[in-house]
Amino acid sequence: MMDTIRVCTEVPGSSKSTAQSLSESTSRTETINGSHEFKISGYSLVKGMGIGKYVASDTFMVGGYSWAIYFYPDGKSPEDNSVYVSLFIALASEGADVRALFELTLVDQSGNERHKVHSHFGRTLESGPYTLKYRGSMWGYKRFFKRSLLESSDYLKDNSLLVRCCVGVVKSRTEGPRSYNIPVPVSDLGQQFGKLLESEKGADITFDVDGETFPAHKLVLAARSPVFRAQLFGPLRSENTKCITIEDIEAPIFKDILFTRVQSGTLSWGAAPVL
Repeated sequence: MMDTIRVCTEVPGSSKSTAQSLSESTSRTETINGSHEFKISGYSLVKGMGIGKYVASDTFMVGGYSWAIYFYPDGKSPEDNSVYVSLFIALASEGADVRALFELTLVDQSGNERHKVHSHFGRTLESGPYTLKYRGSMWGYKRFFKRSLLESSDYLKDNSLLVRCCVGVVKSRTEGPRSYNIPVPVSDLGQQFGKLLESEKGADITFDVDGETFPAHKLVLAARSPVFRAQLFGPLRSENTKCITIEDIEAPIFKDILFTRVQSGTLSWGAAPVL
């Protein structure tokens, strides 16, 4: 099932549409299908257990809900007087107004493929999929098969029955224009520059401060400081920029300024360094 909704707007006060805004969305309804096989071994021991008494399969998941198969060897209702076996599929988890399609199959175990099938799938439904209102809601047949015929049929083999159940949970979703929100990580470029400075790898310039030298990188300095950008790459740059002498500052203070401000991008001095 697919519906396309088109929304058009006209400019107020205009006899004709001079501007048009179009948006689209699509409702998609489909079934999420799953199946389960339930083997009832020792049939002769479960019959006669009483009307309304049952054996149940293990629960299984389809469409986000839990389900279980219930087999009543003496029938579910007293009015059937144990003439029929009953077979049902039940919602085994919490849910409200769960819409689904069902198929219950009593498997022909002779290999002739003459299964007894009751199915919603593949046929037109007058009132749509079946709706289960709450946990324990069931769909199935009180008079699924006459017990006397069952016991002389190919459905019973080695005192066992095989039931196959298919469930198709109806799900709807609406699709519209998609927007993507991609989180941008916080930049760590400054930290990377700091690590590069600390490693001294690829250094192409040296600062001489009070007799102590500090290797650095011209491009990093130019990228983080307009003062160094002008002195190293500007029109008035010196021909010898392999070593820069810094005066009137102690070496430990210079080192702290160099490392801290290369990372922060605020590298500058009150007075220009001497080349």
